[in-house]
Amino acid sequence: MNILFAFVFGLVFGLGLIVSGLANPAKVLGFLDLAGLWDPSLILVMTGGIAIGAVAFAIARQRARTLLGFPMQLPTARHIDKRLVGGSLMFGIGWGLAGICPGPSVILLGAGVKAGFVFVAAMLIGMAFFEFLERHRARTARTVSSGSMQ
Repeated sequence: MNILFAFVFGLVFGLGLIVSGLANPAKVLGFLDLAGLWDPSLILVMTGGIAIGAVAFAIARQRARTLLGFPMQLPTARHIDKRLVGGSLMFGIGWGLAGICPGPSVILLGAGVKAGFVFVAAMLIGMAFFEFLERHRARTARTVSSGSMQ
């Protein structure tokens, strides 16, 4: 049953990206080009997404379980740190340069668009690099903490 729900909601999300124009890198770049021929049409899409997300989170905070009966799991972190800001900047710069973010990249990949393949490859390399850095950071922290105990 979970797979069916995931499929249906993924399909609705993907169709929303296509219908809204977010799967079209040229449309996204036109929206982000404030100094040139700015295309403000995605403002409604962004505003609608934020509004739906805000309502969904407000409802979710009041519930202990999901509609399928699983424990509700919501983000609890409230601290804004360098890693969050750095990741946000990298995401925004990448989106601004390519006009593609992770959701639409899957659509482009499925459609056989070369930019989708390039984006997904770059994203996977970035994720692997992040994992490498996290493991290195954890090893360094363990080494430092075990060395200070002696």
